[in-house]
Amino acid sequence: MKLLIDNLGMPESARRHDGRLWFCNWIEQQVVAVRADGTAEYFDVPVENLMGWSIDWTPDGRLLTTGDKLRRYEPDGSITVLADQGANELVVDAHGNIYLDGADFNFSGGEEPKPGWIKLVTPDGTVREVADDIQFPNGMVLTPDGRTLVIAESFAGRLTAFDVQPDGGLTNRRVFAENLGPDGIVLDAEGAIWVQTGSEGVVRVADGGEILQSVELPENRAPFALTLVDFDGPTLCILTSEWRMNDSIADNLDRLRNGPRTGRIHTLPVAVPAATR
Repeated sequence: MKLLIDNLGMPESARRHDGRLWFCNWIEQQVVAVRADGTAEYFDVPVENLMGWSIDWTPDGRLLTTGDKLRRYEPDGSITVLADQGANELVVDAHGNIYLDGADFNFSGGEEPKPGWIKLVTPDGTVREVADDIQFPNGMVLTPDGRTLVIAESFAGRLTAFDVQPDGGLTNRRVFAENLGPDGIVLDAEGAIWVQTGSEGVVRVADGGEILQSVELPENRAPFALTLVDFDGPTLCILTSEWRMNDSIADNLDRLRNGPRTGRIHTLPVAVPAATR
């Protein structure tokens, strides 16, 4: 592995776009775009949440952010609020349907966990719930044909798949893989998913749970998000922050907010590129 960039608040929501790696720099309230040589651009974003927000793009290339609301960034520099719906992660299909996930409790504030949901925002602005009882919903991916959605259920330690119906609804809920520690995930061109193990490592897992590859990280480096980019060939980007397994979640979050900036992004050449839309 190589170190691409460091001194970040908490890098999350890794995406590829326009030949660069993009991610959310939580705590600092920034979206960051990085080239293969580590050259970075930083964009301030008006998200009220210090933690728990994500990015993606509409089919015509406009940036979307979640957090306290779903926002879209227009070519003239203005910002459109598409929905007053707070959310964690999102993924967009080829028709402009936006899938949001979240849970109605304050994770970073220490509230008791509640089951989460997936909601669909259609291009006409309608918002409806399409799945419930998600055990701390996190990263989501859509297959290139748009017919399958996979979500990370962090508290359940599994990846869960759904069939996508013509109206955007989700059916045929099933386990894609389990005994993991999933957060932000990425789908590759062979249908496998790179996902966290729940400790200091990531694996490439096939539908059904077979582990195809495994990568270990240095001690106390927790991987919070993953994506695949083309940096002179297929490259896995692993977004990490310091996380002490023997400390409480509250203590770790407090350290991330108030302590030294320990966020880093590591890169690793791989054989299989990302799935394409």
